[in-house]
Amino acid sequence: MDFQVSLPLDSDGFLRRECPHCMQEFKWHHGPANEEAETANEPAAYTCPLCGQPAGSDSWFTQAQLDFIEQASGPMLAQVVDDELDRMFRGISSKHIKVKQTGRLDVPPQPDPMTEPDDMVIVASPCHAYEPVKVPEGHAGALYCLVCGAAFAT
Repeated sequence: MDFQVSLPLDSDGFLRRECPHCMQEFKWHHGPANEEAETANEPAAYTCPLCGQPAGSDSWFTQAQLDFIEQASGPMLAQVVDDELDRMFRGISSKHIKVKQTGRLDVPPQPDPMTEPDDMVIVASPCHAYEPVKVPEGHAGALYCLVCGAAFAT
């Protein structure tokens, strides 16, 4: 069973991420930024631009995103279960057994959609400029390429 939950992008097309190591937030660009990005292979792991530690592509959700995904998937799951119970018991009857559905599951409402503020500043690594990120304004120190982990200065 697959559910799709949309997470918001800022007006520049960046998605908020949280490093599973340093717990700092940054943003990476959602979708290819140019033709080079379209043809590039997805790396086996991405590197935090703030601390330089790698992690798999499914490791970068913020806590707010995880909470939203849980809240949004609950109503979808409840609706699927309710529909499946209705389908499963529809028409079941014999001279010995009769099944009658007397109610429906309470399906909670969908949560309000998330919003994404236009914060942070765009930086691009010299080695993989096609994969820009946004980092907190005023970040001091080295930054790391999201794709290969190479350190660079801005």
